[in-house]
Amino acid sequence: MSITLADHGIQQALDQLGVKEINLGTSTGKQWFGTGALIESVSPVDNQLIGKVHETTKEDYEKVVKVASESFKVWRKMPAPQRGEIVRQYGELLRQYKEPLGKLVSYEMGKSLQEGYGEVQEMIDICDFAVGLSRQLHGLTMHSERPNHRMYEQYHPLGVVGIISAFNFPVAVWSWNTALAWVCGDVCIWKPSEKTPLTAVACQHLMTKVLEQNDLPEGISCLINGDYRVGEWMTNDTRVPLISATGSIRMGKIVAQAVAKRLGKSLLELGGNNAIIVTPDADIKMTVIGAVFGAVGTCGQRCTSTRRLIVHEEVYDKVKNALSEAYKQLSIGNPLDERNHVGPLIDKDAVNNYLNAIAQVKEHGGNMVVDGGVLEGEGYDSGCYVKPAIAEAENHWEIVQEETFAPVLYLLKYTGDVENAIAIQNGVKQGLSSAIMTTNLREAEKFLSHAGSDCGIANVNIGTSGAEIGGAFGGEKETGGGRESGSDAWKVYMRRQTNTINYGADLPLAQGIKFDL
Repeated sequence: MSITLADHGIQQALDQLGVKEINLGTSTGKQWFGTGALIESVSPVDNQLIGKVHETTKEDYEKVVKVASESFKVWRKMPAPQRGEIVRQYGELLRQYKEPLGKLVSYEMGKSLQEGYGEVQEMIDICDFAVGLSRQLHGLTMHSERPNHRMYEQYHPLGVVGIISAFNFPVAVWSWNTALAWVCGDVCIWKPSEKTPLTAVACQHLMTKVLEQNDLPEGISCLINGDYRVGEWMTNDTRVPLISATGSIRMGKIVAQAVAKRLGKSLLELGGNNAIIVTPDADIKMTVIGAVFGAVGTCGQRCTSTRRLIVHEEVYDKVKNALSEAYKQLSIGNPLDERNHVGPLIDKDAVNNYLNAIAQVKEHGGNMVVDGGVLEGEGYDSGCYVKPAIAEAENHWEIVQEETFAPVLYLLKYTGDVENAIAIQNGVKQGLSSAIMTTNLREAEKFLSHAGSDCGIANVNIGTSGAEIGGAFGGEKETGGGRESGSDAWKVYMRRQTNTINYGADLPLAQGIKFDL
């Protein structure tokens, strides 16, 4: 007898979240519509069809942008703390629906149930952050060189913000953007990954409740669905001043060129090729915990996943053996079973990329410390379950230079001092997350110095994966250079304006210029 959605508890979650068997995929917050082709959402857990969503048509898209643009004229006039109150209410709904939404995230994407709940918690956290931020959208006051003048700068909402999110964090990254954009006075149009459309439908249903309860205009939160072509409508649209896109480097380059061509703004969060440096002074127990979670969490499908472990020759064999033993303890299977550490890859294409990476390592003569492969048999019928693998490799190999979105960890050996390890770490084109494991203060400070890690995130004695919302998240080089979430990342969602006020009776010019009439 086959297991049903009800057996998983998914049907109950769908019912609680208002997700149907067939869903309209376009929404302006109060209206739902769509006549486009159907997108099927199939779970990588067991190949079951969860539901279907209508794609957004060009006509649908035009309606969404028009409604959003009109809504912005109202939303921007609301005082920022009042906008923060709306975000607070959304955060409260997320607390109420954390269990069903987290379960749907886990089942639709394939990440462990704990990670699914953690993703919703991340949404709650960013809502809390945004509520506080709504009272701190501050500028600066400067002294003028001219008498009886005052200078200051302030920030104004941009308008319509377009958000393109990826399948691996189907809801959290959207919330990073939209919670901040909302308190800044922007309205948002969200195009989720076509691989995880149902979680987006669920989030939009929750926001619709908030809009209706507060008698707010539709268009503050909008949803569109479809493949890259729907995204292209938005990236080429001059009515959308900011595009925030999360995904591959290849996708990011396409988005960046399209937005730059119209002199728009883009916020790009792209691929990572993240490394942990392990020095002779590292705590090996901590190293193993950080490296294993970083490498296998979300089945290696995080942009911050640990791809490379750069280990000093003195402790190389010790670390390699400890990792091998730790990998033997990994439990791979249905992510809804909390006893399992690793769930499936998102689809068969991801599996093929994983197998190709291992094949290339072997072609180079790399040694498989922990062999990979696709799991078969009962519970693995979807064909998306793979064994996390560890390979001894060289940093210059082409496959090591690329990001493989799968649980393949490359062991790299270094000799000499920590500067050599840092050079290896920085010797890739991506620059997202990095870490060093050491109890040596000098090594840690070198790693964090201007001559150290070239990544947007640099950690000491924690892994590369698992960022808190309080810090700005993003990377350098081909990772895109964008920053989301905490710190002053809010400024990207606003336009800066410098103001000068003359409260005197004369009109002196700057730089002492005389222009007498």
